[in-house]
Formats: sequence, C-alpha cells, structure tokens
Amino acid sequence: MQSMVVQLEEGKEKGISVRTEQLTTVTSSFVPRREEEPDGLSKWIQPHAVLMHNMSDEELLWRASFWPRRKGYPFKKVPKIAFMFLTRGPLPLASLWERFFKGHNGLYSVYIHRHPSFTAKFQTDSVFYQRQIPSQLAQWGRMTMCEAERRLLANALLDISNKWFVLVSESCIPLFDFTTIYTYLSQSKHSFIDAFDDPGPFRQERMEPEVPIAKWRKGSQWFEVDRDLAATIVRDTLYHQKFREFCRPACYSDEHYFPTMLTIEKPTALANRSVMWTDWSRGGPHPATFGESDITENFFQKIFDGVNCTYNGRLTLLCVIFLQEPLLHISPKILGF
Repeated sequence: MQSMVVQLEEGKEKGISVRTEQLTTVTSSFVPRREEEPDGLSKWIQPHAVLMHNMSDEELLWRASFWPRRKGYPFKKVPKIAFMFLTRGPLPLASLWERFFKGHNGLYSVYIHRHPSFTAKFQTDSVFYQRQIPSQLAQWGRMTMCEAERRLLANALLDISNKWFVLVSESCIPLFDFTTIYTYLSQSKHSFIDAFDDPGPFRQERMEPEVPIAKWRKGSQWFEVDRDLAATIVRDTLYHQKFREFCRPACYSDEHYFPTMLTIEKPTALANRSVMWTDWSRGGPHPATFGESDITENFFQKIFDGVNCTYNGRLTLLCVIFLQEPLLHISPKILGF
C-alpha cells in the first residue's frame, strides 16, 4: 500500500488554520490478460478466424483502406489468392471447388457474400465453413451489386497475405488446376479487368468532368485485381457517388463502374480483358447457358483453343482460366482435378 498526503491550504493570509487529510489508496500490479487479442505485430497480420463482424460498410471500407507505406515485410508472408463468391444462395458446385483447393492450404482464402435471407450450412472440414461475410441485398444492374463486390474486397483486404482477388459466382468453375491458376495470376504484370470503349447510348455526360466521356468503359462483372487495385476500389468515394447518382438502368453499374474508374485511375495496370469465359454469341442481356448434353471434351477444347490474347506483352492461347456457366456434371477427366 501507498500513503498519499494531501494538504489543503485555505486562506493562509486570513489566519485560518491549515487542514491536513491523509488518504490511503491501494494499488495492484495485476493486469488481466485478454487471450483473444494477440500481442505485438501478430494482431495486425493474423487473419480473423471468423469473418462475421458488426462493422458498418463505412467502417469496413475505412479499415480496409489501411496500407503499409514501407516496402517489404518484417515477417515471412506467403501471398494468397482471395476467391470471392458472390452468390444468391447455395453453392451447387462446392464439391468441385473442394477438389480444386485440396492440398493447397495457405495459398488461398475464401469469402462468400450471399443473399441476406440465406443461411449456408457447410461441414466443419469444408473450405467454405464460416467463410460468409456480413451481406446485404444486391440487385443485378444496380449500384448495390458493386457495393456487394466492394464489401467482398474490403473483407478480403483485412487479411494482409491476400495479394490477388478473384470475383466468381455460384455458377463459376475453374478450368485448370490450382497450381496453373496460381502461377498464371501471380506472374501476370496486369490485373484482369475487362474494359473496352463503349460508344453506346448509356454514357453519362452528367458525370463530367470527373468521368470524361473519353474514359467511359464497359466490361464483364467478373474480374481479378491485385492488392493495389483492390485498395483503390475500396477507398474510392468520388466515382462511387457519381455512379450511384447517375448510372441507372439502362446504364448498368456493375458493367461500367470498376472498368471506368480504374481506366481513369490506374490504366497501365489493366489487361483490359477478363479471364472468365462466357458465350455472348446468342445476344441478349445474359450469356448463353448450356445443358449436360452440351458438356463434352470438344466443348472445352473450343474454349481452350478459341481465343488469342496477350499475356505480359506476348501472344498466348491461355486466355481464360474460369468458366461462368451453370454446369453441374463435369468429369475430373476434362478438368484434370
């Protein structure tokens, strides 16, 4: 124990006597330890085991925009691919993805944004177990779809080991084994955002001067970006507000917002193409779909051989690594895993 003497001097000049009071306080060296909070650097670099949280979108986007300024890392970091599933409900192709991920722990992360009314049920040994993030309603063609995608990016950015970010849906499948796709994305000098000049009638002159008509772009909703572009997307407020205010059907935000904003902010970082294969040959607002009878080795061979593109400045036939189609019965013989 420690004694503290407090002397209260009142009116010395007036001859009033000095009062002396002795106060006794008790101190303790015991500080309770909070086991759930890691010490030191680990609290900043360890990913959260449970993805659910009570942050608002504004709080989440602010937190995800933190970015180390110093080059290099004072710890060993194995870069991972964040696979972000934007779904309406269940994952009918979960078993195929389980095969794809098997044996590659530590090289990927999984995040699921689903309809708020849907509750996913996965076994505890599943790669999808407890990988749902706090979700909100997302409507096709509306800005809420882009906000769902930003929500996925922001949650994935909280894991500092995530370096590449791939947006897929419940009807998407990988066309190659994990090692091939990891190598393809990790060695690319560009991010795969589809962005082409769209001279159609839906360009918004009301967004100028922040969004010049000459930079108006259109592209596939499905993308892959590196960590720098992911951070650029989540910290944006300027273009987000413009698109929310002016881009409404028949201007579809999920086809224009990211391609246009990144063309303005980071044009040299873009491959200006997607790595997702879809068939738009039949016209209409949605890509063609295929039944079980369509899915043959020849079908996949046409996908693999039917496109030429550039990769790190060189021509290549390996242009698409994901397929956006509702295919439920796919032979391991075709995909190789």
